[in-house]
Amino acid sequence: MLGVSCATTKIEPVQDEPKIEQQEEKKESVQKISEISMIFAGDIMAHKPNYAIGKFARIWWDIAPLVKTGSLSFANMEAPVAENLPWSTYPEFNMHQSYPEAAINAGFNVFSLANNHTNDQYLDGIKATRVYFANRKGVWACGLKEKSGASLTYQLIEKDGWKVLFVAFTEILNRNDYASYIDFYPAKRRKALKESLSKLAAENPHDVFVISVHSSEPEYVHEIADERRSWYMELVSECGADVIWANHPHIVRPWEQVTLKETGRTAFIMYGNGNTISAQRYSPTFSNPEKARDDTGDGVIIRLTFSKTNDEKPVIKKSEHFFITTMISTNGQYVIRLLDDDLIHSLERAELTTWSAYLKARRRILETQTGVSK
Repeated sequence: MLGVSCATTKIEPVQDEPKIEQQEEKKESVQKISEISMIFAGDIMAHKPNYAIGKFARIWWDIAPLVKTGSLSFANMEAPVAENLPWSTYPEFNMHQSYPEAAINAGFNVFSLANNHTNDQYLDGIKATRVYFANRKGVWACGLKEKSGASLTYQLIEKDGWKVLFVAFTEILNRNDYASYIDFYPAKRRKALKESLSKLAAENPHDVFVISVHSSEPEYVHEIADERRSWYMELVSECGADVIWANHPHIVRPWEQVTLKETGRTAFIMYGNGNTISAQRYSPTFSNPEKARDDTGDGVIIRLTFSKTNDEKPVIKKSEHFFITTMISTNGQYVIRLLDDDLIHSLERAELTTWSAYLKARRRILETQTGVSK
């Protein structure tokens, strides 16, 4: 830029250059903020009433829009997926590919395959399940080994400019057959597990470390043992976990955000997200919604939003919860519904007062059990 002096008519440059440099430095110092949202559901089960009718897309219609808000959406696949074996219900599950495919089409794209039912169909089931998920594009899964005794499996997922390290292991199996093909770590192997997890974290630079735990705990129990809390805190403090996503009790349990005193780092722990879909609540107790078995018909979906800048470690910006419930339609189809005001009001308008009163009570029970009571 040039200026004219009226006194001398001499043209002299104005010293603006340092200001331009300062502006450029200021622009460089502005940090770019990036965010990612992740969805965490619970157990995807396939009892006979779940698969008998078919039309599996109908199971997911109501919650698919929510699931698809996650760049990564996690669920536990609680059964082998072996196309060459017959469908099978409890106690030795097996599903065909069309069942998990419906969940994938609904938006789920990250799966834990390590749980107490993983070897229900022995080695054939383990191998078929691993191959199906390994060959499914746009999907990531952990928990099954290609070779007996191989190292802990993991995925380093690159999505939307983020790197998410994912590991899934189970502490319990219904039988020990072919356990060497599963990421199976009972309590006596915790030291070896922590060493493997710490090594993975160190060798794979990442933004967020998610650990799926299929826990060796009593089913249908709401209380969380002090030992369980301590164990998950070890995974956070010693192994660098940012998210602990636990399942197995088949009921909704509390969740919490924790902060390490030494470093100020935060992490998120889910102690059990319940059943996302199952037929365990095959006969709702409309007259007594507090009956323990009725807990198995509900679940929770947690959405975590992480934020990061160029030179700072990601932080949890927001956590949200969405209660879900399984309803039985008039033709016997088990379908998932968001357990919200819209559902209850729609049932009331349709004069389905038995269901509306029952689900209104179930939502109050869930809020109380998880500590989010309004």
